[in-house]
Amino acid sequence: MPIIPAIAVGFLAIMLAGGTAGVLKKGPDFLGHPKGLYVLFFAEMWERFSYYGMRALLIFYLTKHWLFDDGKSNLIYGAYTSLVYITPVLGGYLADRFLGQRKAVTFGAAMLTLGHLLMAVEGDGGQGSAAINIFWLALAFIIVGTGFLKANISVIVGQLYPLTDTRRDGAYTIFYIGINTGAAIGTIMAGWLGETYGWSYGFGAAGVGMLAGLIVFILGKPLLLGKGEAPRPLAKRTEWSLYGIGLASVGVIWALVQYQDVIETLLIISGVAMLGYVLFESFKLEPHARDRMFAVLFLIALNPVFWGLFEQAGGSLNLYTDRFVARGGVPASLFQSINPIYIVLLGPIFAGLWVWLGKRGLEPSAPAKFGLALAQVGLSFLVFVWGANTVGVEVATPVFFVFAIYFLQTTGELCLSPVGLSAMNRLAPKHLASLIMGAWFYMTAVGNFVAGKIGEATGGESGEMTKEGTLAVYSTIGWWTIGIAVVVLGLSPLVKRLMHLDTLHDDADHAMAGQEELAEPQAAGLNTRGETRH
Repeated sequence: MPIIPAIAVGFLAIMLAGGTAGVLKKGPDFLGHPKGLYVLFFAEMWERFSYYGMRALLIFYLTKHWLFDDGKSNLIYGAYTSLVYITPVLGGYLADRFLGQRKAVTFGAAMLTLGHLLMAVEGDGGQGSAAINIFWLALAFIIVGTGFLKANISVIVGQLYPLTDTRRDGAYTIFYIGINTGAAIGTIMAGWLGETYGWSYGFGAAGVGMLAGLIVFILGKPLLLGKGEAPRPLAKRTEWSLYGIGLASVGVIWALVQYQDVIETLLIISGVAMLGYVLFESFKLEPHARDRMFAVLFLIALNPVFWGLFEQAGGSLNLYTDRFVARGGVPASLFQSINPIYIVLLGPIFAGLWVWLGKRGLEPSAPAKFGLALAQVGLSFLVFVWGANTVGVEVATPVFFVFAIYFLQTTGELCLSPVGLSAMNRLAPKHLASLIMGAWFYMTAVGNFVAGKIGEATGGESGEMTKEGTLAVYSTIGWWTIGIAVVVLGLSPLVKRLMHLDTLHDDADHAMAGQEELAEPQAAGLNTRGETRH
């Protein structure tokens, strides 16, 4: 086994051994957090192992096995990843009203396992092969399964902590490290197996990883302390009817993923409908809660800008790395592990940084962090273009600039994604928690579709990517995003006031016995210093 996959396997073994020892240790907590957090950590780690392992190979599978051109492959990739992020709206709604988060996650994990294993069916290749229908079916199972799992497992993380618990942002950062540990190891293992031994080996590894995640989640149920259960007693007939709806939706998604123009129209229509519903619910709330919802909508609206650029990683940037980068014989798919490895290394540093700044009254507010995130992702493309042009278009781009673009995108991601997850869970009313988390992922879906359209543009009129054309597109999106970041940073003080963190408090079941519910204290990611109490 080559050294990079061997290191990944060794690191995975150490993680599993340490996690098992911590969970089996006496007491309700481990390293200052509830043990349930680590159950969710490892379940999500395996889910990301499967998703990112498959994602690292998908653009190459589309171009090299099914023989789509570069532009079409990027569009299919964007359509698929957008649907992966839009279905949590439905999954979140069904969990809020009927299933509860735990059962939704279990059902979603089972669907994901089946979908990833179906991806291992290759057929003869080419668009004329009958096996391509199994490929579309596999994507549909993965999309629907993610819809039931993704938003809901994030919600359970928040339910383990009172709203005034200053460990919350740290918990989401730990959870985010779990996501990216799985993403890094899955990318390396599935990418190496797929590009070395064949597609079915890479996709099969992703399926085994998802099965492991399902087992961890089922066995860890007692450590979740009853969180994520159905909001009211659920009749078996109703429960199985909901599972039937999930299975029936696979057929709808099977058709949608093949017709990307229809997805674009549906994103617009459903986006307007979702915005209308959230606004309708917002105006029923008391003034401070309503203002918080407006702040939530502002933060959510920035998602497509960030992820439209960031998600070039699995599409156009993946193809660029394969064709135009001096990578020393390393399979291009393995470079997809750079971002999650950076997350694992930098995540604890950022978590500590926010706390350190917060204690000194210097921590940026959540909206300001979003502005910083946009500035960094825009700058990453400008640095990459500059690096490619310094050696000349006719010379392969030095691999250093692949590491550089992912570094800046990662630091931007750490300013936006874990902070956004925490803000959605914290600012949304309890009865809308999963819906708002679903809306967060919905706008990520829009960003992924935007990424597909940007990737399609790198293919030009012919559909085949050129180095010059791709760098021109990267330069344009980089400068535009820098401009948007400046505007967001200017508006961030106003949005911070709308969050009313000084009047945010827990429900009665979260409040400590015999203790008055106090205004929100200092916490990483959502600074309250300087706010006026009401």
